[in-house]
Amino acid sequence: MILYLVRHGQSLYNLERRIQGQADVALSPLGLRQGAAVAAALASLPIDAVYSSPLRRAMQTAEPVAAEHGLTIRTDDRLKEINAGVFQGLKWDEIDAHHPEAARHWREQNPDYVIPGGESRNALAERGRAALEAIREAGHQQAVVVAHGGVLAGGLKLLLQIPPELSPFSFFNASISRLVWNGKIKLLTLNQTDHLQTAGIAVLDSTGDL
Repeated sequence: MILYLVRHGQSLYNLERRIQGQADVALSPLGLRQGAAVAAALASLPIDAVYSSPLRRAMQTAEPVAAEHGLTIRTDDRLKEINAGVFQGLKWDEIDAHHPEAARHWREQNPDYVIPGGESRNALAERGRAALEAIREAGHQQAVVVAHGGVLAGGLKLLLQIPPELSPFSFFNASISRLVWNGKIKLLTLNQTDHLQTAGIAVLDSTGDL
């Protein structure tokens, strides 16, 4: 099968550089335009399923894709972003001020570190992998998965057998990554944004936002 992994468009919290985690944040006006560009880029492909995180920013990105192909969005809670616990809703300067020890531990990149009130990178990656494996087992030929940068990166690292302490890639808002999964998994493209540039939309780096 072919999987198209899509990070949601720019959200209102992305715009503010605010940690969103599992907060149910809507897309910004730019994010809505990015979602339309994703749908246009995938319009000519024989997509037979669209999956999404149930969080609003992902659903709003998935909706034009599903509409283009006459499909119903299938949601999976395992595709949600990391539970950011005490970080959620804050900017990094606020986290540094109010939760300095937690901020220090997070920046050390220990994959087992659990955000107070939240979860670890390893827990996120495990559920991301489980969600992607379930989609593969459903037997689709070509499926779109709209989710979040953290869960997509974590799940993909495990599938590609990349050590959890390494972070070799991240995802721009509304980027498309493509992989083939027939027995073995092969990453064909990563973090593509050509469709945004074609639509006259600037590519903005919000890869550091949770």
